[in-house]
Amino acid sequence: MQSSPHGLTRFNTLPAAEAERALLTCCGSLHWARRLVIHRPYPDLGALLAAADEAVYDFAPADLDEALARETLPLPPHGSYSVAHTALGAAHCAYESRFGHAFVICLDGYGPDEALDQLLAGIRSRLGNDPEEERVLSWDELRRLARGRLARLVRSLGARSEPQEAINPQEPADSGRPDSASDSPYVAV
Repeated sequence: MQSSPHGLTRFNTLPAAEAERALLTCCGSLHWARRLVIHRPYPDLGALLAAADEAVYDFAPADLDEALARETLPLPPHGSYSVAHTALGAAHCAYESRFGHAFVICLDGYGPDEALDQLLAGIRSRLGNDPEEERVLSWDELRRLARGRLARLVRSLGARSEPQEAINPQEPADSGRPDSASDSPYVAV
């Protein structure tokens, strides 16, 4: 995964509160974000991603609940039919009713033309899981999502030209959220 050293340097030197807000756009666990902030500086992107993985592996049940509660249903990929939107909405409602949280899936490696099919197939197949099995799968998908979002966050920091530019988690192009990154293969549903 390519990242500019400048982006990592900027991440490492952000004020703690600003870094925490930015990290919460990658994973909704406050404990996860704070843990990554206090262990800065990171020597390279690989070390940051490894720390992010370790922080997810150490999630307490409340951390996972908090992170899953902050996941949202993004729009289906651009150009998908309204029937697909309806099918996705119905599948998501059934999933959320059964498991009590948003469906999360990492679609790394799938192009935009395959994302909707993979998304619908994933949600349909996982609807049959028992709650504990689904919790484990959701935890791993959330970890994978956080990695991709974090890598994009660091890349976006390297692309910023003004040092005083603040990270605004509400900025669609730079938020790191899968529903706002047009080139993102990561989808939380």
